[in-house]
Amino acid sequence: MLCQQEAGEAEPRRDGPADGFVRIRLDLAYDGAEFSGWARQKNGRRTVQQELEEAISVVTRQREIFALTVAGRTDAGVHARGQVAHVDLPEAIWQAEGDKLPRRLAGRLPGDIRVWRLSEAPAGFDARFSAVWRRYAYRICDTQGGVDPLRRGHVLWHDRPLDVALMNEAARRLVGEHDFAAYCKKREGATTIRELLEFSWERTEGDALLGPGVPGLVIGTVRADAFCHNMVRALVGSMLLVGGGQRPLDFPAEVLSGGVRNSAVNVVRPYGLTLEEVGYPADELLAERNRAARRLRVLGSSSLGGQ
Repeated sequence: MLCQQEAGEAEPRRDGPADGFVRIRLDLAYDGAEFSGWARQKNGRRTVQQELEEAISVVTRQREIFALTVAGRTDAGVHARGQVAHVDLPEAIWQAEGDKLPRRLAGRLPGDIRVWRLSEAPAGFDARFSAVWRRYAYRICDTQGGVDPLRRGHVLWHDRPLDVALMNEAARRLVGEHDFAAYCKKREGATTIRELLEFSWERTEGDALLGPGVPGLVIGTVRADAFCHNMVRALVGSMLLVGGGQRPLDFPAEVLSGGVRNSAVNVVRPYGLTLEEVGYPADELLAERNRAARRLRVLGSSSLGGQ
């Protein structure tokens, strides 16, 4: 929830491509249901990174695996509609075959991954470190009859009616730069300081295609400069307690200020979560953002180290 981290091999830390290589941006989407997250796993479990890297090797007719760097390392079961990654390819391959790669990848990749676009990245671009924000959506159905069967892999059923106005007020109190240790699974040497740029909830009614008879959804939008492991799903868990009437309005903010995980806050299921969009600065600011984001962050600073 890039973002949220899964254990995997370290990504390259190079500021730009090596001589003779060109950096390529990939815009992609995937259904996370059958994946053990984004990052390659030492135990051999199926991951998005592994599938993509192996497909790129095949369609470029190379034995070498070209390592991908991603904007947000999504957890097992989390989906992405607007994921961004980059890969450094030999310049000769890109010039000779770049226009053929989208169609080749579409033919090679499994149906739960699509690469919508491959483009030469501007100077200074790094899919992870140049990003200035990531936006996630969490989708919930709180009707008594349950979730539309066609949405069941992307929507969480909550068995209590939710008060969206209360959830919005509770969410508003978490916006800003804070140490989100109470909502994160800590990693050794990594900061849990993040700037939450937007946290809001809305209720939709019916379905634009299927009509008013289909249950609407409660959708949470969470946008931050980056996320630590489990952060979005834990934040959503605290909101469900407020919206369902089990905890008072101030509860999520009190958990935040406590600085430690609270056993009352459940990390909700991953399948309701989708990475919707990644934001980047203007091209001339990419390199500076890339450098600034690698520095370890402290409260009150404007740069973020890692995701």
